[in-house]
Amino acid sequence: MAIEVQRRSQHNERLMSHYDWSPNRSSSSRNIRILQSAKFAWTAATILLLCLPTSGGGSHKHHPSPSLSNDPEYILALATADRFLHAWQVGDFENGMILLSDRVRHSQDPDNVEQFFSGNSGQAFEITRGQGSRGRYRFSIVLVTATGSHVRRRVSEIVVISTGKNDWVVDKLP
Repeated sequence: MAIEVQRRSQHNERLMSHYDWSPNRSSSSRNIRILQSAKFAWTAATILLLCLPTSGGGSHKHHPSPSLSNDPEYILALATADRFLHAWQVGDFENGMILLSDRVRHSQDPDNVEQFFSGNSGQAFEITRGQGSRGRYRFSIVLVTATGSHVRRRVSEIVVISTGKNDWVVDKLP
């Protein structure tokens, strides 16, 4: 029995001497391959988790909202909002005034309206998907102005209404 234990011990020493744990080229490249495999597995697992749906399949059902973009009136209202904001962007007072409703033209100080359109060349706008129903749509907007290196973003909204016969006007200034 003692001889058998001694043989096993010698056998284990020979096996362990085969694996030299000092840094050398073969163990270093093996470690690099193991790290690369682990990184690949981690990346693959992360991508798979990101691809999973975020909402549960529970009792909450998603009902798509009716598409406004298929509504011809919505398209006309959006086009009017775009034309009005473009007039603001380029400082076109005359075309901007044409797109204002009578209510806005009569309720606003003309100097304030003219000042609204008299911006500099560093102006832009962002417009989001509109909300509303037939005859009246509201669009959230951001007016962006640049003065030197300073950029100002003003969040507001614009309301566009139908005056009949595919004619649309802005009924609320930003």
